[in-house]
Amino acid sequence: MAADAPVDIATLVASLTDRAAATRIDAAERLCRAGAAASPAIVALVSACGDDEAEVRDWAVAALEEIGPPPAGMVHELEHLLRGGQPLVAYWAATLLGRSGQAAASAVEALTDCLTTATDSAVTQRAAWALGKIGPAAAAAVAPLRHAAAGQDPRLARLATEALAAIGG
Repeated sequence: MAADAPVDIATLVASLTDRAAATRIDAAERLCRAGAAASPAIVALVSACGDDEAEVRDWAVAALEEIGPPPAGMVHELEHLLRGGQPLVAYWAATLLGRSGQAAASAVEALTDCLTTATDSAVTQRAAWALGKIGPAAAAAVAPLRHAAAGQDPRLARLATEALAAIGG
């Protein structure tokens, strides 16, 4: 691919679900290299974090690390991925919901459920962080955040305390 060739995001998104691992790896790498232009692929990249192939997961994570908040309208799909049960997928869904800030207010219940039921500590920590980024619109999460703030996980306790301060609880 030439350095100045346009990237067809839709084609790369479709390639992320190809049967051939090499095709999925190439698509994830190209989306990573596309930078912010890959933002329409956020949901597909979060889904790719659950791929069986480690290299696909690695490139998807690398892409997501460089992409800012998701475009409007992705909150519901990210919420669905958050509830999917795969830790790396849930982690990145929570991350993108947090990056959405107040625009992710409709995901407060899903993030709260994640905070209280996820078995992966990185996922619960990220859910607490995301609730704080949503701010006052996450007021329904105050009681679970207080419980997390009093828990045994020091990082979760710190993130929950920070979230409570941002929410005003």
